[in-house]
Amino acid sequence: MSLYRTELRRLRKRRFIRYLALGGLLVLAAVTVGMFLTNQKIGPKQIAAAERRAEQEWRQHVAFTEQYRAQCETARAAGTAGDEFPEDCAEIEPASRESFDPEGFLPSTFDFRNEFGVTLTTLTAVLALVAFIAGASFVGAEWSSGGMMNLLLWRPQRIRVLFTKLAALLSALAGLAVVASALWTVAFWAIGTYRGTTENMTSGAWQSFGLTELRGLVLVLVAGTLGFGLASLGRHTALALGGALGAMVVGQFGLALVLSLAGTRFVDAWLLPTYVRAWMEKKVTLLNWQVCQVSYGGECQPETFDITWQRSAILFAVAVVLVLGGATWAMRQRDIT
Repeated sequence: MSLYRTELRRLRKRRFIRYLALGGLLVLAAVTVGMFLTNQKIGPKQIAAAERRAEQEWRQHVAFTEQYRAQCETARAAGTAGDEFPEDCAEIEPASRESFDPEGFLPSTFDFRNEFGVTLTTLTAVLALVAFIAGASFVGAEWSSGGMMNLLLWRPQRIRVLFTKLAALLSALAGLAVVASALWTVAFWAIGTYRGTTENMTSGAWQSFGLTELRGLVLVLVAGTLGFGLASLGRHTALALGGALGAMVVGQFGLALVLSLAGTRFVDAWLLPTYVRAWMEKKVTLLNWQVCQVSYGGECQPETFDITWQRSAILFAVAVVLVLGGATWAMRQRDIT
């Protein structure tokens, strides 16, 4: 019997992983439903309602301004104005009607071309979390239950067993991510069709979305690999989950606090979420307002620092090599007891 097929079957039969994947899909479904319910398609009815609302707001503004000017004139005449009112009450005039743009009163609508790319970050974040926990649980449970020892009696090639398990995990995660991405795209296309707009879509826009989804798939596989490697290092699921929690709480929030107190430039450049964003968005520009660079027009321009997806790729690659390398070394050196 093929070891790879055996590992796939073992992965499918783990109830925790099945429930975990189902929970992740339910979260994504809830986000999709929420987006559908909170957006509307803009038509003549909505435009007319926005016009009426803008007119109403402007009239209320005019009435309030006239009332305030009357109070100013009364106070000036009585000599009790003080600093509450301007010296010349005639300066109190309502804003023009054009200041109340009806577009600001339109309901939320989903523009597929401009907004779908942002939703892919949410999709990737949920799937990456599922992948990390699934990867840690898959191999961690094998060590905790003694299944790894029994398997190595059948197949004594330690490294082959370890990487076959990883291959089974990554292929399953890839299949889940591809199916979820396809359903996500179809769902948000439907939201754009019935609750927004799908206009101005070009082949270039579709290509950009496709590349973003591909980067999301890579990030999901990286998360699964890290979870798998950390749990294999500690021979327990809790090590991977505890290590991730500690890295986020201590390594991220604590580090950010220390760096901020130390006055470090571009604190976000030391934080993992910045590199995740840069990977998904291709580039993140950090601003340092502590340094004011005066432009030709006299405007203060902050110092900038770019985090690109290439930097993120290097960071992820180093993390995967270190964790997998450590797991491989530990598998080769330790006794299986």
